[in-house]
Amino acid sequence: MGYDAENVGPLGPEQKAVPVAAWGVTAADWVAGRPALATLPTPLVTLDAGALDHNRAAMAGWAASAGVDLAPHGKTTMAPSLWRAQLDAGAWAVTVATPWQLAFALSAGVPRVLAAYPVLDPGVLRWLGQPRSARVLVWADGTDIVDAMAPHVAGSAQPLDVLVDVGAPGGRTGARTPGAALATARAIAGTPGLRLAGVAGYEGSLAHDASGASLATIRTYLASLREVHAALGELYDGEAVLTAGGSAYFDEVAAALAPLHEPGRTRVVVRAGAYLAHDDGFYRGITPSNRDTGPRFRAALHGWVRVISRPEPGLALADGGKRDLPFDEGLPEVQAIRRGGTAPAGPLEGAEVTALADQHTFVRLTGDAETVRVGDVLRLGLSHPCTTFDKWGLLPVVDDASADQPAVVDVVRTVFG
Repeated sequence: MGYDAENVGPLGPEQKAVPVAAWGVTAADWVAGRPALATLPTPLVTLDAGALDHNRAAMAGWAASAGVDLAPHGKTTMAPSLWRAQLDAGAWAVTVATPWQLAFALSAGVPRVLAAYPVLDPGVLRWLGQPRSARVLVWADGTDIVDAMAPHVAGSAQPLDVLVDVGAPGGRTGARTPGAALATARAIAGTPGLRLAGVAGYEGSLAHDASGASLATIRTYLASLREVHAALGELYDGEAVLTAGGSAYFDEVAAALAPLHEPGRTRVVVRAGAYLAHDDGFYRGITPSNRDTGPRFRAALHGWVRVISRPEPGLALADGGKRDLPFDEGLPEVQAIRRGGTAPAGPLEGAEVTALADQHTFVRLTGDAETVRVGDVLRLGLSHPCTTFDKWGLLPVVDDASADQPAVVDVVRTVFG
């Protein structure tokens, strides 16, 4: 699967993942030589080509067997080449989270975009009202949202599809009662320039683990989506979209909603986004594969940091920090060591990341890990892909992060504005 190497052009110092020796060389020519990981600067984050392929195919296969469509959340990666790969694998649409992301997705040629929020910007609404081939579906959770949209969509060349956003107490956006959801739907259906297109929700903000109590909360919420969808049946004009599903509970979404999936009548769409890169932290812990109800994913993201100081026993400082590595859903974990930065990766027991500063990783060393020396490179498992991608404008793709000598085979370009 080709990503961005053919389109990036000459590389330079503005791309922090690129070695000095590659400055002025096109990305295509650079990766054609399969540069060794050891030749790249640190700190570094890489993508694993095999893991990306595996995860994309695993999720596509799961969706087909579960009887749902996919609209992966594009804000996870903000990488058009990864979106394209997901669409080529059968994804029905791409989901976004801001007006700018929506505009960018359309400019990138995405044929269907789920904008999982209310679009209130007048300029964006007027722009969406112009003739277009791509389909856009936006959210509304109250009649006040509809009222705010109405002046800017009147007279549009084509109606804007709107999904009723159904929430729950303690959650994020979303109508809090069936009555509020029904009133919103009626307002949408009665507003020129808008079209009632279905029901949307997000269960991930209601629970953060896979305990019995959390799963019961998720199931109760998903039942409320079904009830609202059933109540709106007479208001629909054509196929309705029924969508939920982040990366933690998409198995529960399929169990609750897939029986309604009947393209032409009701299309059930799961919006999981983190599955493509997965992680070695939050999503590893909460993935449905741990419940034997979802596909098994592999972490595609790895951090690489070089030890730059051993100022005292039991402590190493490495050259990555908050500007390079995620920390919002748990600190990175030390997985392996490359002695001298060039040796094959080997195990390292007794090394633990305890803190990140802006540009430093603090690593506590015990036992055999005291053998770590300045110049060694540590491979890190990362937690939360969403805040990894936005730190890197260009990510090298290696053939296999666990190989003795990983080689760069492509690059992925991200766009975060």
